[in-house]
Amino acid sequence: MGARVRRTISRRGFLHLSGGAALASVAGLGVPARALAAPALVGLKQLNVRTLSFDCTNTGEQLDGADYWVEGKYVPDALADIDDALRDYRSDEVHPIATRLLDLLHELGTRLEADCRFELTSGYRSPETNAALHELDSGVASNSLHMKGMAADISLPGRPLRKLYETALAMRMGGVGYYPDPDDDFLHVDIGRVRRWEG
Repeated sequence: MGARVRRTISRRGFLHLSGGAALASVAGLGVPARALAAPALVGLKQLNVRTLSFDCTNTGEQLDGADYWVEGKYVPDALADIDDALRDYRSDEVHPIATRLLDLLHELGTRLEADCRFELTSGYRSPETNAALHELDSGVASNSLHMKGMAADISLPGRPLRKLYETALAMRMGGVGYYPDPDDDFLHVDIGRVRRWEG
């Protein structure tokens, strides 16, 4: 069975970006919402929308253009898609991802003038998964914020990991762990207390 691939644009986000008439005409043709253009491609004025995309390195799945916050409100359907994309891929367990973490990621991408499309190494981890990883590697925190949906291990294509690290540190929004490795380099970010480390 192939990997699940999610491509989403929120119905509300599309309505705000291109008008109800456009959506109605597409809906009348039976075109699924995932076939619609992403907000960045619509070419209309930018509205108050926060969008995240993920390439999940351990599953091969993608989440494209999830408009998770629109005009001051979080969008439940988009949040559910993000929860699924950032699930514990080892156990397939889904857990709510903290919206503050999503805002941190969005701010990080925005400061680096990127499209907020992150490569995801790890999102949520179940307590069982975390315990097994801790047993294999004592560097894995036994009380990791991954277990609360409050941490993610990411990289940002087109931006040096060191620059990502320095930008996250300057934001002072939580913990930042720097893991430069030729085979699997990533940055850990969380919304716990402000701290830093290198692995």
